[in-house]
Amino acid sequence: MSDERTSATTAPAPQGKRRRGLVILGLVALIGAIGYGSYWFMVARFYEGTDDAYVDGDLVEITSEVSGTVLELRADDTQGVQGNQTLLQLDPADAQVAMSNAEARLARAVREVRTLFATADQLRAQIADREIALKRAQQDYDRRTDLLKDGAVSSEELSHTQDTVVQIRADLTEAREQLKATTAQIDGTTVDTNPQVLAAEAAVRDAALALRRTRIVAPVAGVVARRSVQVGQQVAPGTPLMAVVPLDAIWVDANFKEVQLKSMRVGQPVEVTSDIYGGSVRYHGKLVGLSAGSGNAFALLPSQNASGNWIKIVQRLPVRIVLDPQELKAHPLRVGLSTTVTVDIRDTTGPLIASQVRNIPIPVLTSLGVDPEVEVRISRILAANNGMTGSARLAAAGR
Repeated sequence: MSDERTSATTAPAPQGKRRRGLVILGLVALIGAIGYGSYWFMVARFYEGTDDAYVDGDLVEITSEVSGTVLELRADDTQGVQGNQTLLQLDPADAQVAMSNAEARLARAVREVRTLFATADQLRAQIADREIALKRAQQDYDRRTDLLKDGAVSSEELSHTQDTVVQIRADLTEAREQLKATTAQIDGTTVDTNPQVLAAEAAVRDAALALRRTRIVAPVAGVVARRSVQVGQQVAPGTPLMAVVPLDAIWVDANFKEVQLKSMRVGQPVEVTSDIYGGSVRYHGKLVGLSAGSGNAFALLPSQNASGNWIKIVQRLPVRIVLDPQELKAHPLRVGLSTTVTVDIRDTTGPLIASQVRNIPIPVLTSLGVDPEVEVRISRILAANNGMTGSARLAAAGR
């Protein structure tokens, strides 16, 4: 009897422990759910994140503007370069020959225009002389016409005098037409401002520009990538030679799902971590722009959603994020690296379309423009071939 009582009193114990364990488990789950719900309501719902984010940046292609043979390479892949640093040198021989020919043509043009001015002066003198000769011949003809009535001159002599008048008048007309043709080329100009001379000057500047372009420089500071040119290679205008990536002006393109974009605005703060440094390095930046379309819309072969076999797929929209330049300087990134992005979406007062998307503006290149040394050479050619000597030539060359 005592054994039966003992077993009866101890049998419910495992069931009580199981019930107590389930209650505890339920309480833990409830506390966890309440904790997560509180966290989501107070914190998590104000952030949107994605790991589909990659570093991007400008890829400045280096191409040649003139044809030539590569004589020297001064930059290679992974090498840092500064703006206006020489990257490669093309053979300048052909450009130097073209420059010499252009200068010779300029000198010849100056002399030809000077000849036109001298010819015009000569024709004016001829016209004045022939006008006097015509006046004299006309007077002789008139006088002999009167003498013919008295029989003092013969009809033959009068005829010769008349022929002389006609000949001089024709010569005068010819000289006047020649003067018109000559003055049409120089009228309203000087030797320096004549179109022929100006065209020759432009040819010199063009040849000088081609000569300067045989030295190819880096348009921006950055790191060299994708070098494909070799020493001795013959390159043509527009041939890609290498690229320069300015790593101080890179950004992050984060591809968020369309369901995450409702509260995203320009100017919202962003926190970024990269796989290269891990969670120990955190970058801070801001959202500066949302793409005009999803990646699918801008794909080479966009999907045809109107087709009968359409399946709904959540699209992603690229969002641009710029980072703190000082943080980038301390921990450089490279184009294409993976990152994880978290956007703080609490402040929704910002615009949807950005007016400025860069911390550092797009670099503006300086045109080669007009070389002062070339202008001095042109002035010297003009002075040397324009009949100037002494101080006048020096003054023209130094203008």
